[in-house]
Amino acid sequence: MPASLGAFLSDVLRLSVWLVLLTMIFVPLERWFGTRHAPRPRKELLQDIAYYVISSLAPALLLSVPMAMLAVAAQHLVAGALAGAIAELPPLVRLALAFVVAETGFYWGHRLSHELPWLWRFHALHHSTEHLHFLSNTRTHPVDMVVTRLFGLVPLYLLGLAAPNAAGSSAPALLLVLGTVWGFFIHANLRWRLGPLEWLLTTPAFHHWHHSRRDHINHNYAATLPVLDRLFGSHYLPRHWPEEYGSDTPQPPSLAGQLLDPLTPN
Repeated sequence: MPASLGAFLSDVLRLSVWLVLLTMIFVPLERWFGTRHAPRPRKELLQDIAYYVISSLAPALLLSVPMAMLAVAAQHLVAGALAGAIAELPPLVRLALAFVVAETGFYWGHRLSHELPWLWRFHALHHSTEHLHFLSNTRTHPVDMVVTRLFGLVPLYLLGLAAPNAAGSSAPALLLVLGTVWGFFIHANLRWRLGPLEWLLTTPAFHHWHHSRRDHINHNYAATLPVLDRLFGSHYLPRHWPEEYGSDTPQPPSLAGQLLDPLTPN
């Protein structure tokens, strides 16, 4: 068996195991603690599973070459004094700094995906679902995911917080894994309010307002740190919940149409 085929099959197996685990966790929780609504059409469910696979495999494939080139270039672009100062920081401090820098980049990548029309063409797909659930997290166009990840990861390499070697790539990998896992939680159909924790971390209530259909869709961009929205003036979290989700940007009904439509000129 060719190595590339074996790696692909290994990735598919890994994703299948994760999907089973996520389903076992979130489906009961959403039934017990979520809003009751009509079952989603079978076609939409199949599309969600397809996007789960696409969103897990495509960004890594599309980013592998540019990130490797950036990692090598950063070694020549980053000032030696800055790289040395960061290298001398304790590992936990470097990791915490990498987390804040990456989250700030993700925030602006996400925000610009709403504010720039050419990026919204790709991001609108993520807002198309009218009933949030855990798999809404990966219902995303690959181009949208690549753009947002570049905003978060590029600063890590430019500041010397990530490097092309195995040790230097651990921080970006860890941040992406943690962010993805947390993304399933904040997209889930869970009517939970978490009190003071909502000041420290994004929650389902926080992110559900970001998916509200109109008035507050341009709020709550942060992936995990709501303080970024407070800092940049986009925070919104009342005590009640949104009444309507989705987007007024129409989407083609087919999976192929949804993937190809943003790539075609108006």
